[in-house]
Amino acid sequence: MDDASDQALVEQTRQGEVDAFGELVRRYQSSVFGVCCRLMGHRQEAEDMAQEAFLRAYQRLNRYDSQRPFGPWVRRVAANVCLNQLQRKRSPQVTLDEETDEPILPAEPGPEARRETRERNERLWEAIGLLSPPQRAVIELRHFHAMTYDEIAHELRISLGDVKTHLFRARRALARRISDA
Repeated sequence: MDDASDQALVEQTRQGEVDAFGELVRRYQSSVFGVCCRLMGHRQEAEDMAQEAFLRAYQRLNRYDSQRPFGPWVRRVAANVCLNQLQRKRSPQVTLDEETDEPILPAEPGPEARRETRERNERLWEAIGLLSPPQRAVIELRHFHAMTYDEIAHELRISLGDVKTHLFRARRALARRISDA
């Protein structure tokens, strides 16, 4: 099953082979968890949301278009699950768990430089956590998944103008918060 294509695994799952979906989960659990972690901020919440995302993906597999890649689709499901949860919470307090902190800035040699890099990363993650859910989602998709504006609009089902507006406001807010620190 390891060498089966995603589309073949989706088809097998649709035909009732639950193990095929297990293989899809194995393939995408890290990237789905990464989306959830960056959007939710807390490891436990991210784990819960990743589990919920795979459950939702399984339940809605009939809506998946097999002509498109499975990875972006399941990550969009994860982003939507997280955004819905954040909307319910209204004012999330997000901090980044050190275990899930992925370096954004390249590490420099020496302990002092590593400490400064770590502190900059922490400030950046804290600032990302303070963004609104839509702003956090577009930052996630643009800068962590290297998606184009059009792809982001399609993934989040928002207009291209909304993508640009959310990115502009998110970047401005991040720049302001980081420069104030």
